[in-house]
Amino acid sequence: MNEQTWHAVDDWFTERLIGADDALDNALAASAKAGLRSINVAPNQGKFLHLLARIQGAKRILEIGTLGGYSAIWLARALPPDGQLVSLEYSPENAAVARANIAHAGLAERVTIVTGLALDSLDAMLAEPTPPFDFVFIDADKSNNAHYLDRVLKLSRPGTVIVADNVVRSGRIADDADHEADVAGLRRYFEKAAADERLDTTAVQTVGSKGWDGFASTLVGA
Repeated sequence: MNEQTWHAVDDWFTERLIGADDALDNALAASAKAGLRSINVAPNQGKFLHLLARIQGAKRILEIGTLGGYSAIWLARALPPDGQLVSLEYSPENAAVARANIAHAGLAERVTIVTGLALDSLDAMLAEPTPPFDFVFIDADKSNNAHYLDRVLKLSRPGTVIVADNVVRSGRIADDADHEADVAGLRRYFEKAAADERLDTTAVQTVGSKGWDGFASTLVGA
């Protein structure tokens, strides 16, 4: 098996289970034209997140890391008409691309993009009355994942689902000799999740058009 095969399988699933989608295809094209890195979730992963949020019955979703809005479109589509997605993005340039892509998808009324450091934005939410979120997707700088988890838990309720992306890093998560900041940050995330008795967490590896990586999923208990 090799990456060419991984790509082919992702393409096979995408063609048969998702197909052409003007809003999603436009988001990818506009993001590429704007020079954004191609680090968005793959189409089949986006639909996986979408289905998780629907299964959860989410009415309020928090996303950390907007990029060009590709995953935000998938998640916002899982919301009921009165649902709300809040997405945090550090880069004003990325946020501008994402807002345009989300508007093109007809979802502007359901999505709020907040620019600035995500930790600052989370602290601002905590400083004022903020209803809890039902579903959280963490997909930003991995070095801060444990700090994101700390704050996200204060914005959650029993039953909230938290999904973190890119947790395998081509197997580097299990290499004790690898102390790169993102890998170290992910290890702290898992240590914190495992130590908190309120949380039930697992992780799965994935291979595909985005390489060898994986998701962590957490259910918040009482």
